[in-house]
Amino acid sequence: MRVLVVENDRVTLLGQIGVALEEAGADLDICRPHAGDALPADETGHDAIVVMGGPQNALDDESHGYLPALAALMRRFGDADKSVLGVCLGSQLLARTYGARNHIGTAPEFGWCSVALTTEGTGDPVLSAAPASFPIFQWHSDTFSLPEGAVRLATNGTAENQAFRIGRAVYGTQFHFEASRQVVDEWVATFPDQIAGAAPEWYERRAALAAENGPRADATGLALARAWVATIPQT
Repeated sequence: MRVLVVENDRVTLLGQIGVALEEAGADLDICRPHAGDALPADETGHDAIVVMGGPQNALDDESHGYLPALAALMRRFGDADKSVLGVCLGSQLLARTYGARNHIGTAPEFGWCSVALTTEGTGDPVLSAAPASFPIFQWHSDTFSLPEGAVRLATNGTAENQAFRIGRAVYGTQFHFEASRQVVDEWVATFPDQIAGAAPEWYERRAALAAENGPRADATGLALARAWVATIPQT
């Protein structure tokens, strides 16, 4: 399988998603449009698309002029019944391209936070790989309304739409299920000032929080990653 991976930041770590894609023998085509890479013209060269997070918001077209084209490309994959995954910013772009509203700065979350499956999530081919309630890493301040026709799969008290599905295999997750403890450690090393400024109490307690939540979050993230990779049609 050939998978297009779109990165939106100078440091993007695939974490558990990368593990699952490697297990499946996927050929990854990494595109960094924020650094000047051209997005593919259409979906025909790939079996699936993964769009990762980034510091920009989903409406930041003025500073990141590629965002409308990226949102449209995600829609092309979905319309072609190919597997789509949007994580954090990726989920916000996915909501945008399917006609939902983006809400900027209204739902800040950072660190391991509790997320619960909805009734629909417990029966979903991908989200059902997770427990009914689980800790998972968050790093965002924005959220979005649920696109028309989408199924809400996971939720919490801060951001109602933590995960959703459109059609067969178009998935968005607000939470960073790719973020294993190793990924979080690398984020801490790379962005110490941003994290300390945004969440000083978490920064001071991160070792204890990682010990408390990390093993379950790592296992859940890998289970979700494997379940999503299983939706990619074999060609």
